[in-house]
Amino acid sequence: MEGRIHSVETSGMVDGPGIRYVIFMQGCLLRCQYCHNPDSWDREAGKVVTVESLINDIKKYLPYMKRSNGGVTVSGGEPLLHGEFLTELFKECKKLGIHTTVDSSGGCYSNNPIFQAKLKELFKVTDLILVDLKQIDDKKHRHLTGVSNKHILEFARLLSNEKIPVWIRHVFVPGVTDDEEDLRNLATFIQSLDNVEKVELLPYHQMGVYKWKELGLNYPLEGVKSPTEEEIQRAEELLGIEG
Repeated sequence: MEGRIHSVETSGMVDGPGIRYVIFMQGCLLRCQYCHNPDSWDREAGKVVTVESLINDIKKYLPYMKRSNGGVTVSGGEPLLHGEFLTELFKECKKLGIHTTVDSSGGCYSNNPIFQAKLKELFKVTDLILVDLKQIDDKKHRHLTGVSNKHILEFARLLSNEKIPVWIRHVFVPGVTDDEEDLRNLATFIQSLDNVEKVELLPYHQMGVYKWKELGLNYPLEGVKSPTEEEIQRAEELLGIEG
């Protein structure tokens, strides 16, 4: 089984519990204005790897992962574009007793029966899903990412119905995702789900701007600064995140 990846991080600390071996898959259907990996959009780029080669590399870091109650996280790009590959990878992880996490925007979620069947197989070997809810207002979501959020919210509801543990993540961008009404509506939606273990507010940063320039792309959020501590605290209060 082969998959196409963008890169690997062997000691991730923010993509799930503990120390994580993070695999960034290649390809994404969203075009987020603040994306820090625009070079991961192209589904035909990246590097082709096998499940076996990844598992062999993952084994080198098992002591660190297990000592910290960490594991393997597959991010992107959009990992659900590679559902069968993820399932095979996670099956091998489970043989080694490794905690498995998917970090997804839900951007490729579909009611297609074939996609649904593959997703259910992936659920069987997935311990946690990090769900990126970028904007609750559909019109603003289209402007921010290029797509509607309707199927993404449907994906979040499915995870709740299936009782798959999730962490909800929201990138907080001043002037873009900081509207008080939007944050309250997002909080209401999150509260309607029965499987949320944690809500994380991710402050916007400009660390990926250089990649846009390297690719010859105009960066849409040029001049937007990272939020202040006061702005972050206010947003966390609106989302019901306890300090």
